Amino acid sequence: MDRRGVPSGAPERMDNAMNKIRVGIINVTGYAGVELARILWQHPDVELVSVTGRSAAGKKLGEVFPHLACTGLTITAELEGRVDIVFSAMAHKASAEGIVPLLNKGIRVVDMSADFRLREAAWYPQWYDFDHPAPELLKKAVYGLPELHRDRIKKTELVANPGCYPTSAILGLAPLVKLGLVEPDVIVDSKSGTSGAGRTLTLPTHFAEASDNVRPYGLGGHRHLPEMSQELEALDPQKTVSVTFVPHVVPMTRGIVSTCYAKAKASKLTGGKEELDKIYYDFYRDEPFTRVMQQCPETKHTLGSNLCLLYPVIHQKTGRVVVVSCIDNLVKGAAGQAVQNMNIMFGFPETAGLEALPIYP
Repeated sequence: MDRRGVPSGAPERMDNAMNKIRVGIINVTGYAGVELARILWQHPDVELVSVTGRSAAGKKLGEVFPHLACTGLTITAELEGRVDIVFSAMAHKASAEGIVPLLNKGIRVVDMSADFRLREAAWYPQWYDFDHPAPELLKKAVYGLPELHRDRIKKTELVANPGCYPTSAILGLAPLVKLGLVEPDVIVDSKSGTSGAGRTLTLPTHFAEASDNVRPYGLGGHRHLPEMSQELEALDPQKTVSVTFVPHVVPMTRGIVSTCYAKAKASKLTGGKEELDKIYYDFYRDEPFTRVMQQCPETKHTLGSNLCLLYPVIHQKTGRVVVVSCIDNLVKGAAGQAVQNMNIMFGFPETAGLEALPIYP
């Protein structure tokens, strides 16, 4: 092992700093932050130069996460050195407060909290229990779902990385809502692994509580609900979409499966499964990570990848459309999508650093 924490005999990274952007991560010690570090370290156009985490400041990243020892990075309390873009993986409210000075310096930001996802400042006290510290930035931030907002992402300095549940639900329902094919009342039933709750220890994610158990929560209104409603309503020609969202925690580490239900409008989707497949294929034809499947996907089919796998069906007897949407909540639902947004912002190939296939089983 050399002084950088690189195993002896490991191949050297032949970095040409002139051709790479310099990247920092705020709060690398959470699940989203450490997943970002893993992906960015392998990115061909990136030099990861600074990672923060106040509780672990002064420690080598490899001490806290041995699988990242090869980076040789030291965790610091604040960002150090020059950076071109920062990924903020801080908690809600704290993220917005930390981001504003960076934007004022001309540094681009991808925010992985919810602090810039909602367009209306008045929604933050209701859903996140704080008054937004920078409401003037809400109109400038771009919701970072590339499948819907790629052109705006290219031009922005601030991307609001979507939540994991909304990513799966919006991608599952977008073609139906955009084309006006279903009634406005839609239902999203989602199951997530425990990593979605973050790395902080809590009783519901304790092994004895979560194992052999399925726990519904947020039935009175989950904080990801306004995000889903905002984005789907923006697609709805009638602006009348109404979302019922019920999330569940299931005893696995990673993954989200969202089963979305919507009633087909009269005289719409009369061609059944074949017509529905064509609609979805056409809608996502040029998307590198959102794929329409010929068999129902499972969460393991996306493990460790930036994929969103979709499977739409229609019940001829009821006229109800059912769309199954699967993602890895820490990749397409968090760090992977953040890197995808960075690639778009800097004009890199959109798949750069994200080509890894899912891990199976």
